[in-house]
Amino acid sequence: MSKKVGIHRLATGVPGLDNLLGGGLPEFSFNLIAGTPGSGKTTLAHQIMFTLANPNNRALFFTVLGEPALKMLRYQQQFPFFDINKINKSIRYVNLSADLLEGNFDSVLSRIAEEVKDYAPSLVFVDSFRSVVQSAKQGEQEASELQGFVQELGMQMTSWQATTFLIGEYLKPDEESSPVFTVADGILWLSQNLHRNSMVRKMQVVKIRGQAQVPGLHTFRISDEGIQVFPRAIIKHAELEPTIKVPTERERIPMGTPDLDELLGGGLPVGFSLLVVGPSGSGKTILATEFLAEGVRRGEPGVIAAFEKSPSQLLDGKLNALIKAGQVGVIDTRSLDLSIDETLHDLIKMINQMQAKRIVIDSLSGFELALAPQFSEDFRGSLYRMIAELTGMGMTILMTSELEDRYTDLRFSPFGSAFLADAIIVQRYIEINGQFKRVLSVVKVRGSKHSKDIRLFEITDEGILIGETLSEYAGIMSGRPQPTLRLND
Repeated sequence: MSKKVGIHRLATGVPGLDNLLGGGLPEFSFNLIAGTPGSGKTTLAHQIMFTLANPNNRALFFTVLGEPALKMLRYQQQFPFFDINKINKSIRYVNLSADLLEGNFDSVLSRIAEEVKDYAPSLVFVDSFRSVVQSAKQGEQEASELQGFVQELGMQMTSWQATTFLIGEYLKPDEESSPVFTVADGILWLSQNLHRNSMVRKMQVVKIRGQAQVPGLHTFRISDEGIQVFPRAIIKHAELEPTIKVPTERERIPMGTPDLDELLGGGLPVGFSLLVVGPSGSGKTILATEFLAEGVRRGEPGVIAAFEKSPSQLLDGKLNALIKAGQVGVIDTRSLDLSIDETLHDLIKMINQMQAKRIVIDSLSGFELALAPQFSEDFRGSLYRMIAELTGMGMTILMTSELEDRYTDLRFSPFGSAFLADAIIVQRYIEINGQFKRVLSVVKVRGSKHSKDIRLFEITDEGILIGETLSEYAGIMSGRPQPTLRLND
C-alpha cells in the first residue's frame, strides 16, 4: 500500500500570512509574488527571506533592476526583520543588469543556473523578472522568444530542490495569460488603492497547490515592523485558538445598572450581543461604562474599542481607574483607514492577553466613519462576521449606535444592522411639561421574555438611575395640571 508524500510547510515570518496559505509555504514550491507597483512585493520577499535564511538554508536573491542591491538593502535594513549578519553568509545577492544589456536570454538563464548550482541555495528569488520582458520589448525582441524565456525560467525554478519566488509587476490576475501563471505552485497577488486620501493594501492568495488557502481579499499593512496581514473574518474558531470557553448553559450577567437586569428578564445572557441605540447625549456610553465596571467588580476584565473618543478622553472619565489598573483594555481606533478585519485582530489579541469576558464597541456609527471607504461599502457583511467571531469565543458584547431622534419614526440602526444584535435597548428623549426627559425600553432579548415597559431614567454622578414607567408617572401627575407629553408626534 502506497503512502502519501508529506510536504513540509515553511513559516513565512509574516504575521497573518501563514493562515492565508493554509499553514505556510510548501517546501520546494515555485511561487509568484505579483501586483501593482509599490504594493510591497519586494518587502514581502525580503521578510520571508530573512525569516527562513540560515547557514543550513541559504538564500540567493537575483536582481534584474538597474539599481544595485546596496540601494535596495539601504531601505530594507530599516525593518526589524533585516539581519546584517546574514548578508554574504546565509544570503547572497546577484545583479543581472550587465547580462541583460547583452540582450541574450540564453546567457541570462545560464548565469542564473550556474549561480544556483554553485551556491546550492534552499531559497531563490528573482526580482523583478518582468523587467527582463520589458527590457527585451524595448529591444524589439520577438514575442514568442519572450514567452519562451519566461516559461523556461519558470520550468527551471520548479526543477531546483529549492523554494523559489518570481517577483513581478502586474495589474490584475484575470488580465494576465503568461505561462508562468500556469507553472507556478503558488500565486500571491498584492494591490494598493488610494480613495479619498485613504491608502488600503490588499492581498489575495490566487492559488496554492496541495493545501486549502483562505479565499478572498485580505487587508495588510506595511509599518515600521514590516508587513502584517489581517485575514478576512471567516468563522473558524479552531484556527483562532481562543482561550475563552463558551458556556454550556446560557447563564446571565448583570449590567451594572439597577433595575435594568429586571427589564432584560434577569440580566444579559452570556455570549449575547447587545445593541444600545439612542440620540446624542442619551447615555449610551455611560451605560456601556457601567457594563464594563460591573464586569470588573465580578472579576471579568473588559475591552473597549472607542471610535468616538480618544484614549486620553476616556482616561479623563470613570474608566480612568479601571484602565490604569489594567482591568479594562482600550483599542486605539483613531486611524481613518481601518478595516474591520484589522480591528478584529486587535480585539482578539487583547482579549487573549487580558482574558477578557466583556467587550464594548462605542460606537458603530463612529466605527463606520473610521473605516476606509473601500471597507464601509461592505460594512454590514464584515460587521456580521466580526460579531459572530467574537460571540463564538464566548464574549458578551455591548455595541452603541447613535440615531437621530426624529419623534416620528422608530428605528434601531442607521444602516440596517439591528439584526446583528441578540438584544436591543432603545434610549429616547420625550418632552414633558416643557422639559426633555430620557426614557429607555428593551426592544428584544432573543429567546427570552423581557419587560415591555418604557421607563424614565436619569444620569447621575453614580451612573444611570432607572425610574418609574410612563404609566406610573402619569398616575403621579394625576390631579395636577395635565402635562404636555409627546413620544411620537
